[in-house]
Amino acid sequence: MREREREAREREARYSNGHLFTSLTVSSTTLCSACNKSITAKEALSCPTCNVTIHNRCRDALPNCVKMKQRQQKLALMRNSSAYGGTVTLRNKTHLKERPSSAIYPSDSLRQSLLGSRRGRSSLLLSKSVSTNNIAGTLSDDSPLGLRRILSQSTDSLNFRSRTMSMESLNDEVLYRCLVTSHCMDLLSELIQTELHHVRTLRIMDGVFRRGMLEEVQLEPGVVHALFPCLERLLTLHTNFLNQLLDRRQQCLHPSSAHNFTIYHISDILLHQFSGQCADEMRKTYAEFCSRHLKAVKLYKELLARDKRLQYFIRRVSRGPLLRRHGFQECILLVTQRITKYPVLVQRILDNTKDNAEEAAGVAQALVLIRELLCSVDQQVLELERTQRLQEIRSRLDSRAEAKLRSGALFRPPELLRRQLIHEGTLLWKTPGSRLKDVQVLLMTDILVFLQEKDQRYVFASLDKSAVVSLQKLLVRDIANQERGLFLISSEFSPPEMYELHAASKEDRNTWIRHISQAVCRVLQTCTFPL
Repeated sequence: MREREREAREREARYSNGHLFTSLTVSSTTLCSACNKSITAKEALSCPTCNVTIHNRCRDALPNCVKMKQRQQKLALMRNSSAYGGTVTLRNKTHLKERPSSAIYPSDSLRQSLLGSRRGRSSLLLSKSVSTNNIAGTLSDDSPLGLRRILSQSTDSLNFRSRTMSMESLNDEVLYRCLVTSHCMDLLSELIQTELHHVRTLRIMDGVFRRGMLEEVQLEPGVVHALFPCLERLLTLHTNFLNQLLDRRQQCLHPSSAHNFTIYHISDILLHQFSGQCADEMRKTYAEFCSRHLKAVKLYKELLARDKRLQYFIRRVSRGPLLRRHGFQECILLVTQRITKYPVLVQRILDNTKDNAEEAAGVAQALVLIRELLCSVDQQVLELERTQRLQEIRSRLDSRAEAKLRSGALFRPPELLRRQLIHEGTLLWKTPGSRLKDVQVLLMTDILVFLQEKDQRYVFASLDKSAVVSLQKLLVRDIANQERGLFLISSEFSPPEMYELHAASKEDRNTWIRHISQAVCRVLQTCTFPL
């Protein structure tokens, strides 16, 4: 009897606020989920249901177990659905006319809980995790039992468009339209929700990291700007977009409901955001941010390695619940990826807007604009990265270096910045003595430049031919029986000069031939700088 009483007391002691605690041995670096302080090995408790670890003394301060509450709600819904199980029969042709509407929706309240609750998820809780890879979501074994029973009875009604309509199928048509509308609202909720999460990330970067680095860590404003390029413009763009979406959602709320809504028109907001001045601003802003994000992360790591105040600041803010999944590098990466999510989101909305021809046309036009914007951003990012690379090469080029052209003129380093870099890489230059020399080749808008590295700096290649070759009257050919070799034949002056170069692979050789051939064609159609 005493043993049973002792076991009962121990079992009761393990339960607290819905948690089922068990003793656990942890490392000294583990933080308490309730007070965010370190936990010693003797007093650690863990709830396997929601995966929290706390001090023994903090058990009463912990909120109710979320997972246990969700399980209780699910069981309650299953019991509610099973109460109507006796009135639901499987579909067959002989009983189609006799099936009452309650077989589809047992009650108005249950119908509201099944379909309306999915729309109600648009309350946009910040803590909810969103996956853009599964925007619409799928029904799994964890889906409400009543909804899965409804879908199992009407699987052939999902192919409704392919069969003849009749009075027999009226109930199926109502069900089909309800499910389609609910699915479309889920997609619109996904767009609003992911935009809200994006604005939240931007505000964390601005209000927590940026402000803290300026005021608490006291970094130079120029350094902070390099860490968060064009953050203010990004925040303004997406805050305005989110406000438009939330205003439309507010306008389309159901009567006497604070959560359920039905949006029939979204194309006008999409067209406004991804065309005209807004699109130009997004193009410039994302091109600048994405082209500089690698340098920003590199600078952050360098500062974090040597600045004690920054280390303390990052440790302190990372302990809070707001930033557990939003570190500096995670925020930067999320912002660079955001613009790539819009085509997927809008495509899914378009796929479920076929019934409204005018709205579908507007969404389709917005999708075209989004894809054009994404391609334009990619191109601008590439150009900005090439410009940064050219500036880096110029900074490593000896200021006293110069190359003599065949015309007798001298080519000096400042001439590089007057041109655009198209392609660059390492090739092997074959000299008359059959020796191969490593050279760094720069394909510019109208010239080819050959550099060599010496004492961690660049100099113009001083071999048997000029280190700067004009693209005018330049021929590029592959070498027979040598899959990695190519010839460059310059006939601008007499006699012609031939360069024999070798790449690391056949694919690399073909890439060089393609880029040089395209540059030669362009230089004949555009103005070039005189050599």
